[in-house]
Amino acid sequence: MIQLRHLTKKFGDLVAVSDLSLDVGRGQFFAVLGPNAAGKTTLLRVLAGLLKPTSGTAQVAGFDIQTAPLEARRRMAYVPDFPFLYEKLTPWEFFRFTGQIFQMSEARLEESARELIPRFNLDEFARKPMDGLSHGTRQRVAMVASLLHDPEVFIIDEPMVGLDPQHARIVKDVLKERTRRGCTVFLSTHQISVAEEMADQVGIMHQGRLVAVGTAGELRRQASAGSNGTLEQVFLTLTSTQVAPIS
Repeated sequence: MIQLRHLTKKFGDLVAVSDLSLDVGRGQFFAVLGPNAAGKTTLLRVLAGLLKPTSGTAQVAGFDIQTAPLEARRRMAYVPDFPFLYEKLTPWEFFRFTGQIFQMSEARLEESARELIPRFNLDEFARKPMDGLSHGTRQRVAMVASLLHDPEVFIIDEPMVGLDPQHARIVKDVLKERTRRGCTVFLSTHQISVAEEMADQVGIMHQGRLVAVGTAGELRRQASAGSNGTLEQVFLTLTSTQVAPIS
């Protein structure tokens, strides 16, 4: 469902993503870990079609995000770490607007929204203007809006930012349910515990490069951390050395 081939993104002399290749299958939960400035958010923005790669390709559900952007975007959802919401709209108005963008029928939109709104505990906020909502509530609004059209690929950057433990648990449960239904989740996080608990596979980025990919057990072997090593120990080992810049 996600195919990256030699993907590189530069900002002038800065190489944010370097020669990255990766395949993520249908129904797989993939988490990207990395220190600050590792290139995680840039990678997600390229995958979502918000940034043009310097070189290489990115495909979502079989469609190249550059040559067939509308087909790719119809099949995906993207939630950034600080999502943009229209301040004067209510969540219900925003959901209706989102549904129209994805050409959802009124009946399908109503059915999907009435399932997701109570699931994310948004009933009491659904008709209140967005500019009066807390960051955590707005994050849940963005999640609901992104899931309305039942995306095949869900790209999400730091999903737990601003969420209390109760709502973080709800988000985790919904994301795992979606993968069981065939949705591919591609998640970036600083929270190693989230990756360890949720992901089928974990990728570790460092200085723009994908330095390791695998299950927690496979990553421990790659980092020579031993069978009892934690994912945190693996992460610190794999990101403690300098990565040679690309030529």
